[in-house]
Amino acid sequence: MRKLGLIVGVLLLLALAFVHFVLPGQVERRQNAVVAHDAYPVSAAARTLHDSLFIADLHSDSLLWKRNLLRRSSTGHMDLPRLREGNVALQVFSATTKSPSGLNYERNEASSDDITLLAIASFWPPRTWTSIYERAVYQLQKLQRLAGNSELRLITTSEQFRKLVADRDAGERPIGAVYLIEGAHPLEGDIEKLDALFEQGLRIAGLTHFFDNETGGSLHGVSGDGLSDFGRDVVRRADELGLIIDVAHASPAMVDEVLALTRRPVILSHGGVRGTCNTARNLADEQMRRIAAAGGLVGIGYWDAAVCDITPAGVVRSIRHAIDLLGAEHVALGSDYDGATTVAFDTSELSALTQAMLDAGFSEQEIRLVMGENVKRFLLQYLPES
Repeated sequence: MRKLGLIVGVLLLLALAFVHFVLPGQVERRQNAVVAHDAYPVSAAARTLHDSLFIADLHSDSLLWKRNLLRRSSTGHMDLPRLREGNVALQVFSATTKSPSGLNYERNEASSDDITLLAIASFWPPRTWTSIYERAVYQLQKLQRLAGNSELRLITTSEQFRKLVADRDAGERPIGAVYLIEGAHPLEGDIEKLDALFEQGLRIAGLTHFFDNETGGSLHGVSGDGLSDFGRDVVRRADELGLIIDVAHASPAMVDEVLALTRRPVILSHGGVRGTCNTARNLADEQMRRIAAAGGLVGIGYWDAAVCDITPAGVVRSIRHAIDLLGAEHVALGSDYDGATTVAFDTSELSALTQAMLDAGFSEQEIRLVMGENVKRFLLQYLPES
């Protein structure tokens, strides 16, 4: 019996080792692929321009995965070394805290959740296994530790952001990080948790993700509802705190109600435009215009459901249409890197976008605005002062 118990114990240890050390990496390699491609040709002129840009990306889900972002990896789309190689100045890090099984863009129930399994397999603290709020806190703590061990700076105020911009203008290369929750379900119906996350460093709040939640209807949910009473409370409190609202994944009815209620511009951190990619992931052009007319930003993604053609030239076609539709001052980058997406270039290869914009006849001013100056201007104006 002792020998049998020893064998069972060894097998359990091997199973735990597989779950912890192998399974999360296997899942990510399947979920966050980069299609095989030859090196993208980048001219000397494009390289010189790219190296002079302030580059900002409004959405990455890299905190979700069991990967050391301090080290360059062949898995996924983004880490600190690849941010440096891509000359990224500011990265918005999103916390994904719940994701229904059978994920799709048409209709999702809220009853299932694959993040629970990922949290357990990745050995997240047990408090995160049952609390969506604690998952948001844990991913923020991961970002804080990352900033504490690198040149990454967690940006929570416009004062800090001005310092980052000044340091980069002076030739230093710090990288700013802003924390976002993808959907307000971590609040678990409690407005005080919005204040608590804000105090810890939250600065951009999505309202929904792939399913309806306490704030209202998702673009991919069941109800099609707008804001709930709680959702209206969240929008009002976000305004009072100085939180930026993200309407990516929000139902059309919710987008309309948010725009009517909030006193501040919103962002759509990652998505595309129907004119070049008519999918269920993208809002109608008229709503995109209303977001821009209210002073907001739209981040153009790099994956198929956002742009339909994931090559650098295809992404640029969507950016061009967005500029023509919204104005160059309202278009930004919103990669959705590491967000269960397949892309044609990772963050180290962003100069390929600069080259594709030059090839498409973009002016230098348009390139500078889209690649990051719009985000810089927006955050300097709408982050809390101190």
